[in-house]
Formats: sequence, structure tokens, C-alpha cells
Amino acid sequence: MAEITALILTFLKAIGKYRWHAVVITWVVALAGWAVVFKLPNQYEASARVYVDTQSILKPLLSNMTTVPNLDQQVLFMRRTLISRPNVERVLRMVDLDVKARDSKEQEKMVDDMISRIKMAGTERDDIYTISYTAPNAKQGRDVVQAFLTIFVEGSFGGKKQDSEKAVQFIDDQIKSYEEKLANAENTLKEFKIKHVGMLPREGADFGSRMITANEALSQARLELAEAEQARNAIRRKISGGSSTPGKGPEVPFTDPALEERIATVTKTLDTLRTQFTEQHPDIVANRRLLEQLQARKADEAKNRKPSADPGASYSPMLQQLTVSLSEAEARVASLQARVAEYGARVAQLRTQSAQAPEIEAQLAQLNRDYEVNRENYQKLVERRESAKLSGDLSSATDMLTFRVIEPPTAPPVPSGPNRLQLFSLVFVAALAAGLAGAFLMSQLRPTFLSQSTLREVTGVPILGSISMNWTAEQTVRRKRRLVALAVSVLVLFGTYGAGVAAILVRPNM
Repeated sequence: MAEITALILTFLKAIGKYRWHAVVITWVVALAGWAVVFKLPNQYEASARVYVDTQSILKPLLSNMTTVPNLDQQVLFMRRTLISRPNVERVLRMVDLDVKARDSKEQEKMVDDMISRIKMAGTERDDIYTISYTAPNAKQGRDVVQAFLTIFVEGSFGGKKQDSEKAVQFIDDQIKSYEEKLANAENTLKEFKIKHVGMLPREGADFGSRMITANEALSQARLELAEAEQARNAIRRKISGGSSTPGKGPEVPFTDPALEERIATVTKTLDTLRTQFTEQHPDIVANRRLLEQLQARKADEAKNRKPSADPGASYSPMLQQLTVSLSEAEARVASLQARVAEYGARVAQLRTQSAQAPEIEAQLAQLNRDYEVNRENYQKLVERRESAKLSGDLSSATDMLTFRVIEPPTAPPVPSGPNRLQLFSLVFVAALAAGLAGAFLMSQLRPTFLSQSTLREVTGVPILGSISMNWTAEQTVRRKRRLVALAVSVLVLFGTYGAGVAAILVRPNM
């Protein structure tokens, strides 16, 4: 807190040293600013309010027969296009302001100035719009607002039939263009489907889904094949204990259940690996070698198996039934082997097509998307053409909009701007700030030591003492006169500000 107090005191002392500079700068800035404020031209704001009735009785009557024009959108368009350059140039001619322009540049400047001064306010919910304009004199403001009001009202009646015919002609041109686009898209799509007939997605399934489905079907077929082989082997094991003599019945080879189970396990593992890796993968090579060894062992055991010594085994009814079941199991195994081979061929074919299929699907999706876009646009244009014809006839035959001027434009007797009181006060505050800033800047440009502590901090040399100023009587009188003159100049400044405020309050249109 002490440091802040010392800093403030130092600041005040620095300003006090150059107080006359501050007073002079304040007076100069204040007088210049006040002169500019008093010379600012008066501004008169003229305005008019108009109500737009869009609730026509024809709307509910014709809503199911034809497309009723969007009156709200039409009013919104009129509102947004009112303050356009062609309309502003027309207003300049209507109020005879264009004759004051000496060349085209000056006329462009007048147009830009009028665009910046005219304002259109209102909401679509209430349908009440306000047109206001700020002019250097009251009559000009009223005339300009009246001209814009006339253009706003007349904008809803002129050229409706012509605009409708242009719209219909434009839609006809677009329909012809989209007919050509639609025909080209159909031909391109047809040629693409013929060229890639075997690689196109079916029923919404892409290539990835087809690949997964094929792999799943192959795995399922292999699993069913393994199950059928297990069932066949089980039948073989039941009848493996006996053999038939020549001419009396079939001889069933012996099978070891443990060996058959190992062969089935290795076969299933090999089928699973083949769905993930190629034939050259180390795991597939190792399992294929193990499967060959087990099958060779099975063949050796079948050769070395001695036939049954029971001569009546071939004539057993159970053996005959098992033989029939074995034949059915062999047939099912053969059928499943054919299915596995077919699914394997399909998976292999899909793998060969995996590099081209995504690109073909992307091209097909792009062609379908382009075709659908063109078809939808074509159908919409055909529907809109008839609606545009009926809407144009309806708009040209009836007056769908009704305008009511709530407040006509008048010449305001009192100017609306500028706010001289506010500007006058802002200039006074800016002058005071400029004076203080100027004095502080002078103290920084011509610095002096204003206290012993500042001198000690800057030099680092201890201060043994100080000598006070001994003013003579003549110097004391002179100092007092300067202080009185300073106070008088400040009081006169505040008095001038008060007189200016009083003058503005008494005569606001000065």
C-alpha cells in the first residue's frame, strides 16, 4: 500500500511540475473539439410504418387445388431488396437529388451515403415494417421515406405474370437438361452392370459380407463333413470286429477310435487355419504333414488287422443293418465332400477378386448415387412446373397482398442528432485526459528527482542531507500569482464547459 501511495504522489508531483503544459493542452484540445461538435450538421430522422396483410381468404380456398404463393417469402424478398442500388438510384431521381451530382463518382458517393442512412426494420411475425432515413433537413428525409414506401408497395404488383413465365421457362430448360443427364446415367449404369455382372453386390451385401458368409459356409460344411466322417467311422468300428468270407458279405477294415479322433482333430484345425492363411504357412504345412502321418498309420493298421474267425458274423442281421447304415454314411460323406469342395472354390474365387471388388462397389455406389440424384431432381422439376404455372396465374389474377400505411412519413421539427451534449462532455473528458497525459509525458522526457528516496534508489549513494529552497518575497508573490492564474484558467475551462452545456440544452437544434 505504501508503494502505491508513493507512486501516486510521484505521479502527481511530475504532473504538478508541468501543470501549465497540462492546462494549455487541455484548452487546445477542448476548444478544437467543441468547435467541431458545434459545426456538426443537424440530422433529421423521418420514418413511416406500414402493415402488410398476408392473410388472404384465397389461401384456405385454393390450398388443395393449387400451390398458393408464399406471401411471407415474397414480403421478405421485397424487404431485403428494397435497399438495393437500383432502388436507391431510383429514389435519387424521384426526390431530385441526382441533379446535385456533378459526375458519376459523386453520384456513386451519394448512393452509398443513402444506403448507409436508410434502415428497414420489422418482423415477419407482426407484418409491421418501419422505414427510417436520416437526412440533413426534414423535408428531404420525408421525401426519401415516401419514395422508398412507394417502391415497397409497388414491388408486390409489378411483373408477376412475367416472373412466372420466366420461372416456367427456366424449369422447362432444367427438365430438358436433367432428361439428358438421366438418360446418360442410366446407360452408364447399365453398361457398368453388364461389364461387372459377377462381382456386383447382391441384396445389399457388399464384398466383405459375401466373403465372411462364404467362409462361414465353408467352415460349417467342413464341420458337418467331420461329423459325418465321425458317424461313419463309428459304424465301421461296430462292424470292424468281423469280416466276411468271399462272396458272403462286405469286409469292414479295422479302425482305432483314438486314431480316428486325432485325425478328426487335426483335420478340423487344418480347415480353420486355411480360412486365415495360405497353404505355405508353417502351421498349415506342419498340420498337413501330421495328417498324412496319421492317415498312413491308419492304413497300416487296416492292412495288418486279422479277419474275424466267426464264419457266421457275415450273416448277422445286425451286421446287415450296420452295413446299410455304413452305405448311407458313406453317401452323406461324399455329398458333404462335394459341398466342401464347392464352397472352397467359391472362397478361392472371392479371394482372387478381393483386390477389384471394393473399387467396383465404390464405382457402383457412385453411379447409383448420381442416378438417384438426377431422377429425384427430374421428378421434382416436373411437379414444380405445373405448380409454377398455376401459381403464376393466381398471383397475376388476384391481389394477394394488402398494404396499410399506419404512420405516413412526416417532416420532423426537431433534429434527432447528433447528440451534442454527449459529444461535448466526451470532448471535455478527452481534453482533461490529454492534458494530464501531456504533463506526464513531459515529466518522462525531462525527468527530475522529486524526492530524496528516488535519488538514493537511482544513484545508490547515501544522502547525507538536503537544502530547502529559500524563496524571496518577490518570488513568493510571483508563485502565488501563477497559482491564482492556474486556478482561474481551470475555473474558466469548467465555466466554458458549463456554458456550452447550457447553450446546448436551451437550443438543441443549433
